[in-house]
Amino acid sequence: TLDLTDHASLKEIFNRQNPQYFINAAAYTGVDKAETEKELAYAVNATAPGMIASLCNEYATRLIHISTDYVFNGNSQQPYSETGETDPVNYYGFTKLEGEKLVLKNCPQSIIIRTSWVYSSFGHNFVKTMLRLMKERSSISVVNDQFGAPTYAGDLAEAIVQIISKIENGQGEFGIYHYSNQGRISWYDFAKAIKGITGSTCEVNAIPTAAYPTPAKRPSFSLMNTEKIKRVFNLSIPNWEESLHSCLKTWNVANNSPDTSP
Repeated sequence: TLDLTDHASLKEIFNRQNPQYFINAAAYTGVDKAETEKELAYAVNATAPGMIASLCNEYATRLIHISTDYVFNGNSQQPYSETGETDPVNYYGFTKLEGEKLVLKNCPQSIIIRTSWVYSSFGHNFVKTMLRLMKERSSISVVNDQFGAPTYAGDLAEAIVQIISKIENGQGEFGIYHYSNQGRISWYDFAKAIKGITGSTCEVNAIPTAAYPTPAKRPSFSLMNTEKIKRVFNLSIPNWEESLHSCLKTWNVANNSPDTSP
């Protein structure tokens, strides 16, 4: 209901609410469409966070901004740390990195959380796409040479609440953090797990990225090191498979489906 690219609307919200915290979870997330809708992607992912940060600075509001693993190029063999060199390989990643820079420039007292492969029982995401395709088709093909870690949105939301609580108690520090569920998998591994938990009979085939060309290049390795956020805010982060079970249980309840998970 709020146009984040409209400064007047943002200003009105700050005047009316005078928020203690502003959690910016909004983004232009169409990775492939961003290659052609560049102006819109930049407005939402870079310009808007910059404006939000300026207003947060003006109103003494603490900003928590969500960013992405796609700020990295994927050439590493080790999980990326917060100080790792950024080098996005697609326009979406470029706009998100620009957003990070504007947030820190306009409101240094901010927290940026880079996350990856976000999914939930709501909206459009990989898990819900797999659930749909596994019902519609007898077989699907999923890339097996892009590695990272999924993030259940419910876990990320809970982590943000815990972070706010710590800040209110004078703990923690501002800056960039990495958050994803624990473990390392490929998209193919993720799809196989969804199949296994739901008991689907759909055949899941592994293919290389080269066999599934897309307008935007993806990093082949975007696993992030989450030790900093665990240490600074004393967070416990669930394993990806545990969180996938939790999400699918929520989805089953919401859709009145039988719970097939163990």
